[in-house]
Amino acid sequence: MATRFVLALDQGTTSSRAIVFDHSGRPVATARREFPQGYPSPGHVTHDPEEIWESQLTCAREALAGAGAGPADIAAIGVTNQRETTIVWERATGRPVAPAIVWQSRITAPFCEVLQARGLEPLFRERTGLPLDAYFSGPKIRHVLDATPGLRARAERGELAFGTVDSFLIWRLTGGRVHVTDVSNASRTLLFDMRRLAWDEELCAIVGVPAAMLPEVRSSSEVYGMTSSELFGAPIAIAGAAGDQQAATFGQACFSPGEAKNTYGTGAFLLMNTGRRPVPSANGLLTTVAWQLGPGGPPTYALEGSVFIAGAAVQWLRDGLRAIEHSADIERLAAGVEETGGVYLVPAFVGLGAPYWDPHARGLLIGLTRGTGLPEIARATLESIAYQVRDVVEAMAADAGRGLAGLRVDGGAAGNDTLLQFQADLLDVPVERPAVAETTALGAAYLAGLAVGFWSSLDDVVQNREVDRRFEPSMEPERRERLYAGWGRAVERSRGWAAPG
Repeated sequence: MATRFVLALDQGTTSSRAIVFDHSGRPVATARREFPQGYPSPGHVTHDPEEIWESQLTCAREALAGAGAGPADIAAIGVTNQRETTIVWERATGRPVAPAIVWQSRITAPFCEVLQARGLEPLFRERTGLPLDAYFSGPKIRHVLDATPGLRARAERGELAFGTVDSFLIWRLTGGRVHVTDVSNASRTLLFDMRRLAWDEELCAIVGVPAAMLPEVRSSSEVYGMTSSELFGAPIAIAGAAGDQQAATFGQACFSPGEAKNTYGTGAFLLMNTGRRPVPSANGLLTTVAWQLGPGGPPTYALEGSVFIAGAAVQWLRDGLRAIEHSADIERLAAGVEETGGVYLVPAFVGLGAPYWDPHARGLLIGLTRGTGLPEIARATLESIAYQVRDVVEAMAADAGRGLAGLRVDGGAAGNDTLLQFQADLLDVPVERPAVAETTALGAAYLAGLAVGFWSSLDDVVQNREVDRRFEPSMEPERRERLYAGWGRAVERSRGWAAPG
């Protein structure tokens, strides 16, 4: 084999990473750089697009150096990204015209409520599979254009480009020659017809997004273009792209309908493969495009439950309460007690996502007594992640007409044994942690490698998968349901807290 590796660029909410994978799907070298988030107003979250780019490029170069690899050793680059984060830039210069609006931001919630009041939610759900929520990219584009005088007119003249982070990175990697996104990222904008796999002119007009800004939509696994020679010393094919949660589902080899994975990152994201047809949700979930393998290939769809705050709750414990010095310290602290003593944390710091979709919910810590200490609060923080995942699993079972036989997990918090055991107990199904934890990057690598023949088929992906540990449920049913009922009571008390009036 002339090439030895595939390079994955994994651009996340709090850090950029680059990982070089070999043919067995094992990481050979990794580089990671954190970058700051901005919080200009309550509920609003931003990034500097230039910091995203610089951190990602630096990571790519460091990973190649760590692997002792040059461009001739790399079969292809795959890109995966925080999905709904929105960037608008000048076509002529590539310069961003505003800070990136992060997927977590609630700045567009009032506009979404206006559309809901007009009775438009059923139209958007039918076409896009998504609720009218500030989570998604389309309303964020509108906000950027309206926040600065003159930007909307420039966008209508075709002078500005919109992209989710994958699109922005591919633009920069190709020196502005390629403006594309893949079907999985396009399906997160509220502007994309998930059945026709095309931008929807009517929805664009309703949201107020000029079509001239939008990238070309391509499959998740094909050659989009070549990197500029000066970046790595010679061109490298960019051949795969997918939103982070779809990429993780692919990296976990969830190729059959009914197979599901959950990623514990800043948020928590549970995706179930539903096969070749989109399954509408009546229970607060999203219907999304998972991936499309090659131009003209049939799309694979998924049901998704998006929890806004998961690992970010641990960051709050670290940075807000200063109860721990490092995020990993939470496991030791939480393991100091066997239960919370009736304490629940509802981490609705930016509202609640699936299945509630309540932008006015706010964080709540309840059940405190004089006997409550940091260990109980730490354990309640971990357990809040698992409770939110069960909320999504319950909704998913109702929509799909089937429960989970098991759950494949990944993401930073998946290294926490206490969390995963509680998750298995709460769901009453086995939870599997893979040997290669970086499944998001691995999925992007597989999508790129399949496009150029580095891997020959999905069978190669399945054969590469290894399980590090399987957590079996052991909790008594009565205790499981009692704990979950308490969670439900706590959630109800958090809902609607910040509603006007």
